[in-house]
Amino acid sequence: MVDTVEHIEADELNELLGDNRNRPILINTLGREAYKAKRIPGSVNVPTDDIEEITRLAPDKKQPIVVYCANADCEASLQAAEALIDMGYTRVWDFEEGLAGWRSAGLPLDGSEAG
Repeated sequence: MVDTVEHIEADELNELLGDNRNRPILINTLGREAYKAKRIPGSVNVPTDDIEEITRLAPDKKQPIVVYCANADCEASLQAAEALIDMGYTRVWDFEEGLAGWRSAGLPLDGSEAG
């Protein structure tokens, strides 16, 4: 099991998402319906239970990956980050504050309930 998972803050994540050279794959670890309702722009949906699917999206284990879920109380992103590290991915961060932290930082959301 993983000793520690690195965390990233909203402002740092927003900056990384604007960097075309080092842009991470941003993964929403919630279920499909929750992803459709609200998500950070540019994220893809890979629910924690299906995290093995990441090998299709990121065959390079050095690809930077950021995972997130609903908020700091949600464990899905932490579980996904631990699984990715166990799978051999070397550049994994958990955006622990998730959708709630993104919104409270004043950043936009996409989705049917993003309003």
